[in-house]
Amino acid sequence: MKEIEHPPHAASLLESMRSIGYTLESALADILDNSLSANAKNIYVEFRPHDIPYIAIIDDGEGMSPSALQQAMRHGSTNPLDKRATDDMGRYGLGLKTSSLSQCRKMTVVSKHDSIVSGLCWDLDVVIDRQSWVILELDEADLANIPHVDILDKRKSGTLVLWQNLDKLIAGEVSVETALVGKMSHVYDHLSLVFHRFLSKEDKKPRVNISINGKSLPPVDPFLMDHQATQQLEQESFSIENEKVVVKPFIIPHYSKLSVKEIEQAGGVDGIRNHQGFYIYRNRRLIIWGTWFRLAGKDELSKLARVRVDIPNALDHLWTLDIKKSAAHPPEAVRRNLKRTIDRIRAVSGRTITFRGRIAERSEFTSTWNEVVDRSGVRFDINREHPLISEFQSELPGKHIEKLFELILKVIEASFPADALYSRMASDMKPGFNGECLEGQLRDMAITLFEGMALESPVRIHLLNTLHAIEPFNLYPALTKKIVEELENLEQ
Repeated sequence: MKEIEHPPHAASLLESMRSIGYTLESALADILDNSLSANAKNIYVEFRPHDIPYIAIIDDGEGMSPSALQQAMRHGSTNPLDKRATDDMGRYGLGLKTSSLSQCRKMTVVSKHDSIVSGLCWDLDVVIDRQSWVILELDEADLANIPHVDILDKRKSGTLVLWQNLDKLIAGEVSVETALVGKMSHVYDHLSLVFHRFLSKEDKKPRVNISINGKSLPPVDPFLMDHQATQQLEQESFSIENEKVVVKPFIIPHYSKLSVKEIEQAGGVDGIRNHQGFYIYRNRRLIIWGTWFRLAGKDELSKLARVRVDIPNALDHLWTLDIKKSAAHPPEAVRRNLKRTIDRIRAVSGRTITFRGRIAERSEFTSTWNEVVDRSGVRFDINREHPLISEFQSELPGKHIEKLFELILKVIEASFPADALYSRMASDMKPGFNGECLEGQLRDMAITLFEGMALESPVRIHLLNTLHAIEPFNLYPALTKKIVEELENLEQ
């Protein structure tokens, strides 16, 4: 059998690889992966939509020597089967080239290492003209004309990636400036989410600064960990091929407890419900999110559930990670463990309770409604121990009025609009008890509750100390604190 060397046609292959499926945001994320692998602490994305448009990414990482740069600019520069450093963000040795050329016809990389600056350029028009894998080496004059190269001059080391001739990026656009500015606005939001764990300090790992045209990206935490109402469930871990996978579930607050900004952070216009599911991180970089991998459906019981899953790069082959690092599918061994996690969090998110008419497990707050399940289904009973209700009941004159009041409560319970409530929750509409009259409503409730109580009454003192834990006051801690201070001032 005769062996024939049969290399690919350079121009045809490069043009075809441009349609591999990168978006602008996924392409830029791939470039940032390289900067983070090089231990960069500051990454600057600069774009200019006017004159001759371009996008540049500059970092202060370790940089590359001329020989290392030449290897990095080779297509398939590393074998995806090779063992990588644990913090390596790459895999196929294609990301730098394919992501860049998916957006432009000319990509240039300038790198500084050990005070030596070198630069190489892939120009598709040159490849087509030469009909060969021709790469251009930059001389001193060429380097001097590269936008933002002066930032590298001030750094001990670093790398600059420049995209020019942005044909794919601006194809079909009437206004290049409007199109590029609009797309970069979406990039800003995307990178803030994908790299949010790098943008904030985590454990002993330092914070990385990423900016676009001088505007620093804020970390967008999909788990709202800083919110007091977020529930963090117990972390679990399991091993696959002697590599550890770490699973951390969260139950984010109901949207009635979130500000407009927090709702946007948790899902925004797409709806909180659509963003439930697993959030897969590879070396702290978010690669896929908002999916249960067909292990469960997206429903009301799990709409507030989000699960952080950390996987090491050593398991890339099992997760079938794609070149863009934007899609992955868990192997069977992982799916089994994740299914167990789903069952656990649905019990918390849906507040699963036992049969025989037991009231749902009590929380640290005094609720207005008790959730009760018996064999005929679920119902909601008014909590007779709620301070407002019990206080009112104690003031009723005579048994007949007490029975009438109890009858009224039962009528309210029997006519609880469960179907309408479910429909509204599914639409992610916020409840109406958040309007301009909120402060007045809460203050009137508090005045009614404490009216007639002696200032030195132990009951009054106890209620003042616990008002923040009584529904609906517990939903508005700042406002409740203000009302309590006003009531306490009456004693002085």
